[in-house]
Amino acid sequence: MKLWIDAGRSSAERVFGMDLIERHLKAVRHQKIDLSEVIIDVGAGPVPDWVAEPRLACPVRVVTGEGTCGDRLRAALAANEPLLATDAASLADGRLYRYLADRSGSCAVRANKATIARIEPVDASRILVAPTLDAVTAPLTEIRQDDFPAFVAKLRRSLPFYLFSVTNAAERNSVERFLFWSNYKGSTDFFTKYVYPPLVWAMVPPLARARIHPNTVTIVSIILTVLAVPLFATGHFWWGFACAYGMSVLDSVDGKLARLTFTDSAIGNVLDHGLDIVHPPFWYFGWAIGLLGGWAAADLSQPLWQAAWVMLALYILDRLILAVYRAKFKRGLHTHAAMDAIVRTFISRRNINLPLFTVAYAVGWGLEAFYFIVLWQALTCLYHGGRTIWILATFHPAPAEPV
Repeated sequence: MKLWIDAGRSSAERVFGMDLIERHLKAVRHQKIDLSEVIIDVGAGPVPDWVAEPRLACPVRVVTGEGTCGDRLRAALAANEPLLATDAASLADGRLYRYLADRSGSCAVRANKATIARIEPVDASRILVAPTLDAVTAPLTEIRQDDFPAFVAKLRRSLPFYLFSVTNAAERNSVERFLFWSNYKGSTDFFTKYVYPPLVWAMVPPLARARIHPNTVTIVSIILTVLAVPLFATGHFWWGFACAYGMSVLDSVDGKLARLTFTDSAIGNVLDHGLDIVHPPFWYFGWAIGLLGGWAAADLSQPLWQAAWVMLALYILDRLILAVYRAKFKRGLHTHAAMDAIVRTFISRRNINLPLFTVAYAVGWGLEAFYFIVLWQALTCLYHGGRTIWILATFHPAPAEPV
């Protein structure tokens, strides 16, 4: 399979720091599409002075040619392999590349004055001699939203495919806003969903334009996470809160930055998700030690210290319960039904417990808040356990399709 990009229709706009050709190439690489060649067709225009993305596993060839978009597209079609076609003024959902690559037969996706198509060699005669890719591919079967598998496991929700034309600053701003919000998870906590986004938005575009790798953001987040523990334990709560909230915001920034710039990596996922899972109990113990007045008072004769150990046990149990559902259904419990997504908004998690404890500490109720958080974790465990048992007990797999 080849990828053909009509650079005769191009745009000077850069979306999150990347021109649209670079976004096409990175999206293809991210989706692991097996390509024999990428053809960037500049038509009758001058050959650009940029160098194409170097880390593709196939040759990237820049060509010139006379004629309409249809003429040049026909010239690119080989006798024995299909071709993906798009243009350099469009921005496509990366999933569309994989979807079209896995299909058979010629077809096209059209939306917002943009087109991406799969063309089989046998259908070369159906390609029209027309000036735009949309008109060129008019005879091909059109892919609709209902045809497309929209669920995104990482985002815990369904996301319809998107395809945009980006030819001016207004369109670029609109697309960047759309992409930013489309990368939020469908089930998440109240603060991540409603409080932190303005701060995350203020950071992601400049970081993307500066080509800052998301792993760099994750490392800063790890440093803040670790620093918060001794600050809490030594009673420097406000400095600890500053580190903790900084980490909470950066925890959204690195994921958005990775997905919006196609720079997510295996090590980044391990660092980010590993940090999310491991660090909360350390913060809770830090709170307890700080409230007790230091390590000297941290022994099992103190009810607060006992509560901290109960919190650890409940936290581990809750994670194990959630793992049961994930092992069975290959997705998170909070994607099961709308009710579960709503519950995810306020259950006992770091981003709920941290503001609750902060406000209580500010008014002198830190001790009472800690006990309440332990109770809230117990109720969260109870809900997850009961819900998992109910789902497993009532789950009936769909009957297999007759052969």
